[in-house]
Amino acid sequence: MIEFIGVSRSYGKRLAVDELHLKIPPGELFAFLGPNGAGKTTTMKMAVGLLQPNQGLVRVCGHDVGREPRAAKSKLSYVPDEPHLYDKLTGREFLQFISEMYGIRGTIETEKQIDRFGIADFVDELTETYSHGMKQRLVFASAFLHHPEVLVVDEPMVGLDPKSIRLVKDLLREQAATGTTVFMSTHTLAVAEEIGDRIGIILRGKLEFVGTLAALKDECRQHHSSLEEMFLELTQEEDR
Repeated sequence: MIEFIGVSRSYGKRLAVDELHLKIPPGELFAFLGPNGAGKTTTMKMAVGLLQPNQGLVRVCGHDVGREPRAAKSKLSYVPDEPHLYDKLTGREFLQFISEMYGIRGTIETEKQIDRFGIADFVDELTETYSHGMKQRLVFASAFLHHPEVLVVDEPMVGLDPKSIRLVKDLLREQAATGTTVFMSTHTLAVAEEIGDRIGIILRGKLEFVGTLAALKDECRQHHSSLEEMFLELTQEEDR
């Protein structure tokens, strides 16, 4: 699970995340929404230890991310919005490198993920030749190597073709069904509506709503037909 307990983070005088309290339990796919600059990516980076909060506490599977970073990071995988690879490694070499970092010996798990994500046709080419979608699929393959208990994914559908989008949506739901905590940020509201168990909406660093789609409809006091309409209503109210 992931827990944010009174977490705040500033960049100079700008408060990016303001007193965040949130718990995401095992087996839940939590969709994190908000306009650009609302604090989504900052929150994600604090969850995986790339940023430290100015105040508050972040826990992953009971481990304080700030004080026990190795224990916390051993339980999670992170797929960022921009995949970062080593250009002079092939995809297979990259997967082997990640496997060794997690102490995974042999190639069985590597081959399993190569097949799972359909990357066999290009996995032996240098990653500098990959398209964005190819890079994203390779990063997802690396994220599943050690069977994480927590999966943090920032804008997972960016740059993917429709077939890959379907694959990723199915895999995220599959992971949640097996007990993995999935923390996903997205601008693709239809994806959040389709696969999210709960939805969180952050505006200007503050978590304005957490709950199910049905609860969001009650919050808006209208019977909107889509998450997009409800999200736009909330963000327009904030702008006013």
